[in-house]
Amino acid sequence: MTVETFRNLIAGEWVPSASGRLFDDLNPADTREVVGRFQASNAADARAAVDAAQAAFAGWRRTPIGKRAKVLQDAAAWIEARADALAAEMTREEGKPLALAKDEFLRSAQTLRFYAVEGQTWTGETFPQDDAQMMVYTQREPLGVVTVIAPWNFPVSIPARKIAPALITGNTVVFKPSSDAPLSGYRLAEALVQAGLPAGVLNFITGAASEVGATLCESPAVRAISFTGSTAAGTRIHRNASLTTRVQLELGGKNPLIVMDDADLDHAVDLAIKGGLSLSGQACTGTSRILVMKPVLAAYVDKLAARMGALKVGNGMVPGHDIGPMATAAQLETVLSYVAIGRGEATHVLGGDRLQDPEHEHGWYVSPALFTGVTMAMRIAQEEIFGPVLAVIEVDSYADAIAKANATPYGLSAAIATRNPRVMHDFANDIEAGTVKINRTTTGNLVNAPFGGLKSSSTSTFRESGRGALEFYTQIKTVYRGL
Repeated sequence: MTVETFRNLIAGEWVPSASGRLFDDLNPADTREVVGRFQASNAADARAAVDAAQAAFAGWRRTPIGKRAKVLQDAAAWIEARADALAAEMTREEGKPLALAKDEFLRSAQTLRFYAVEGQTWTGETFPQDDAQMMVYTQREPLGVVTVIAPWNFPVSIPARKIAPALITGNTVVFKPSSDAPLSGYRLAEALVQAGLPAGVLNFITGAASEVGATLCESPAVRAISFTGSTAAGTRIHRNASLTTRVQLELGGKNPLIVMDDADLDHAVDLAIKGGLSLSGQACTGTSRILVMKPVLAAYVDKLAARMGALKVGNGMVPGHDIGPMATAAQLETVLSYVAIGRGEATHVLGGDRLQDPEHEHGWYVSPALFTGVTMAMRIAQEEIFGPVLAVIEVDSYADAIAKANATPYGLSAAIATRNPRVMHDFANDIEAGTVKINRTTTGNLVNAPFGGLKSSSTSTFRESGRGALEFYTQIKTVYRGL
């Protein structure tokens, strides 16, 4: 089978990298398949992309808002018309089940439509004052060139929620997807080009962060950086960004689910399965720790182990598979290493095995793992694993549960299962997390609601999603006008 080669988008042209090198995008379910070949870009490509975005800014910021909105609407329609084919590509390059891949593309189209409308309501204010011969008001203006760096686990929905508010507010964008899932990001860029986006307004380059990261994140010409990824990488970006560069970082998590003794245990098991395993555990908001009240601990673990043992691991293109492969060989090795750590620290109940039978031998598969007897001093209770590994921690009161839930450096998402309205109310106030779920999974957020973490899960400055994203991409100018 012929493998297609995909190019960078710079200044409105699809061009090869100045490096002359390519890299392969592999199917994690069957690594014998090369999904596509992409440009191994270097610093020269990154500089060209930033320069193109800078050159396009003056024209794009003056483009009428209705025309900017129409580009987003038309790009959404382009995606929706091709959702099935695009989903198949995502499953082949990233591994998630086909239905989830299609949902992600449709959600991304919804995101584009949301900002096409909401961006047209984003205005300044007029201020009352005592001078009848003067008007005082603010106007919101775009920042300029924006860098968007996206991860592989949600390769369309995360960049869509960064790029759409940037474009509608008049910024220009340089978009670098993860090298582990570049094709889905390519299709998002293609959708916007096909929708009539002018040359240079969006530039798309692929390649290693070690080659292009410094140019994309440290150039004074870049006025904002929106990054989703590891806390370690985010810390480097934050430290090295220019003084005049605004930074938005959404980073790691070690997200807890508290199961109170009055909870519906079957529902609480469902929350753990969906929150912790449905994306092979590869979600920053995925459930990782389950803090269970002692009176229901044994019953809960029995139910959870039975459900986990029945899950089917396999190719996401095949209906009936609950869990796909790890997206990369490196992530598989990370998960296996933490399973080994967990076996030495806690009680291993099931899973965590590399699957190498004929059905799985060519993919990066691991069975979902469950540990009990976990304490907060253990590494599997403190460190982000980013895989299908659940750690159960015993708690003896609501106060104990909150203390343990908050006892990590992270504060991205947290959930509780309870029937008690008082506990629901207290949990929303007591938990140290930017996203709080009550009788819902730790994963998932609305297009129109703000998203972001606390503590080391975020810079805690500007939120993604909702109207908060529009705030990140605009600056306020105060005008005093004599009449």
